[in-house]
Parts: sequence; C-alpha cells; structure tokens
Amino acid sequence: MPDIATITINPAIDIFVNVERVEPTKKMRCSAPKRDPGGGGINVARVAHRLGASVAAIYPTGGAIGKLLQRLVEREGIDSVTTPSHVETRENFTAYEEDTGQQYRFVLPGSALHKAEWEACLDRLETLPDKPKIVVASGSIPPGVPEDFFAQVARHAKTFGAKTVLDTSGPALKAALAEGVTLIKPNLAEFSDFVGQPLANDRDRIAACRKLIAAKRVEIVALTLGDDGALLVTSEGAWRSAPLRVEVASTVGAGDSFLGGMVAALAEGKRPEEAFRVAVAAGSAAVMAPGTELCREEDVRRLLADVRVSEVAQAPA
Repeated sequence: MPDIATITINPAIDIFVNVERVEPTKKMRCSAPKRDPGGGGINVARVAHRLGASVAAIYPTGGAIGKLLQRLVEREGIDSVTTPSHVETRENFTAYEEDTGQQYRFVLPGSALHKAEWEACLDRLETLPDKPKIVVASGSIPPGVPEDFFAQVARHAKTFGAKTVLDTSGPALKAALAEGVTLIKPNLAEFSDFVGQPLANDRDRIAACRKLIAAKRVEIVALTLGDDGALLVTSEGAWRSAPLRVEVASTVGAGDSFLGGMVAALAEGKRPEEAFRVAVAAGSAAVMAPGTELCREEDVRRLLADVRVSEVAQAPA
C-alpha cells in the first residue's frame, strides 16, 4: 500500500542553466542544461520518497517531453501512474545569473487538456489497487481543466477514507475548501490574497486560519512565511517556527520540499506539530540545494536537530 498518492495535473520538466549575465537581444552562452521532473505534486512525491514514504505519482504525459518526464520520475524510484495527453508536456526554465547571483524563472502555462484527459487522472486515483493514506493535490491547473478539479480530487479521496492535502491558490483553493480538505499549505501572499487581508502579524494570521478550521473547511493550515519561518494552526493549537540560518543557494522547490516533509511525517503517524518540524527542516534544506534541486535527505536529518518550534497563544476564531 502506498502511504501517499500525489496528483499533478500540470506537470513539467524543469530546465536549469547558469549564465554569466542576462541581457536583452544578445546571445547568452549557457551551461549545459540540468533537467528535473517538476510540477507541485511530482516534487512533493520526490521529497516524500527521499524521506522514506511509499509514494505513487499520478500525472498526464504527452509527447517526447512527457516520456522524458516519466523516465526521470521513475529513475528516482517513484511509482508513476500516467495518463495520456494529446499535447506535449510543458517545460519551465530557470537561469542563474552568475554576475549577480539572481535567478530568472520562466514558467509556462501548460496546454489545454481535453475533458477525458483530466478525468482519466481522477479515474486512476479511484482505481488504485492499493488505497493511500494521504492524497496530495498540488500545483497549478492548466487550461481546459475546471477550477474545481482539486475539489473533485478531495471528493474521490473521501470515498476510500484518505486525508486530502492541498497546495494551490486562487479559485482552485476556494473550490477545494468548499468541499473540505485535511490540510492546506499556502504561502503568505497566497493566503492573504485568499482571505482579502494583508495579515501583517501572527495574531491576524492565526485568526484567519482558525476561521477556516471553525467552518470545517480544513483541519490543518501550514502557512509558510518565507524568510520569517512558518506557522502551523489546528483546532487544538498554533505553533511557530523561526527560520533556520542556512546558506541560500536557490529558493526553487522550498515550498514543495516543506510539504513533502510534512506529508512523509504524517504518513509515518507523527502528530501535526511533529510533522511540522520535519517540514521546516525539509524546506530549509531545499534552499541549500542549487538550481531546481529539492532537499536532500541527509540535510533534512541534520537540520532537524536545529528546528525550534514553540506553541503560541491561540487567537479567537
């Protein structure tokens, strides 16, 4: 039985290069490209697998790039449950400017899927021979896929008793919360936009999380705060993590690594506040890795001892 099944409806190949300087019109000579499998759910699957969880990754593939994506995912030891797409799988491109240390990220939207193609991903989830404990729906939604796609994922997961974990934003987040999920992992900008408030301090942030929990739209909110750490809010308490002091090589994949660490620990049976510590270590380990790489297990284990989580006063709903 897989501990975790992830669904990525808009997967990608992530291409990373180094370039001396980014300039308009000129030819910019780049390093040899590094290609990694990408898309929110696939990244979560990769991290959870590295941390010892049994994972199945569900995603559509199309064309030569789709075949490469499947090879890259399976090369990491992750079970792929793929569905065919009539369009080429998308690519994303990240360039690291050596002169300044800045990263330039170009994210493509993905081509439109037919109804039968996105429905096939839901069918694969429903017909998995071994039902997972946790279903993770993560990433963006491409054209042609309805805004309530992740809500439909949550509905399917409930039929076999799985917890649903969600990492998305905008209308897709709103629709899924209307269905009800177990855990969401927004960043501060996404969550502020969702609630329509700036959420400038922890009291406001906890109150906004608790309002969703009281309305039974979600049980757990893991709110990432970038350089300011993270918050975890449940009906029983709220916990704050200060940021770890690590050397930052790249911020790409930090959120997916955080969530991968969280769900791997939850699947192992850890309490939410314990899983939160693993998530913080995984997110911090990811920023130490160059380019589009994710966290490494050895870095997560080493940083875990440095994670400091404190319980904070509960804010009223």
